Amino acid sequence: MPTGDQSSKISVFVVDDSEIVRDRIISLLLEIPAVSISGFADNPNTAMELIVKLNPDVIILDIFLAGGSGIQVLKSIREKQITAKVIMLTNYEQEAYRKKCFEEGADFFFDKSIEFMRVVDIISMLSKAA
Repeated sequence: MPTGDQSSKISVFVVDDSEIVRDRIISLLLEIPAVSISGFADNPNTAMELIVKLNPDVIILDIFLAGGSGIQVLKSIREKQITAKVIMLTNYEQEAYRKKCFEEGADFFFDKSIEFMRVVDIISMLSKAA
């Protein structure tokens, strides 16, 4: 994460194939002064390409994506030793998914239907720690 002067912003990359969800996350995060949105993707290939290129501080990642799996994206992120914090945000809150995400290196796991705003809280906390 950025260090140094207080004007540093943490960069957040959003991966979700729902445009409505993506736009909502982005609009909420842009209300946090120390956050910038580095980009977004709706599929695994574009996500990995842009994550490698942009090197964001935080990645918000859905489990199920058009054309693939967010868990596979998470695995690729960690295999490439990308140090970004990864927040899994999904409608599939089952314990097996939660367990698998943490095994693959997720830092946080939230259910979209009941914990959506926790993502904003976590990003806000991370931005203050930067």
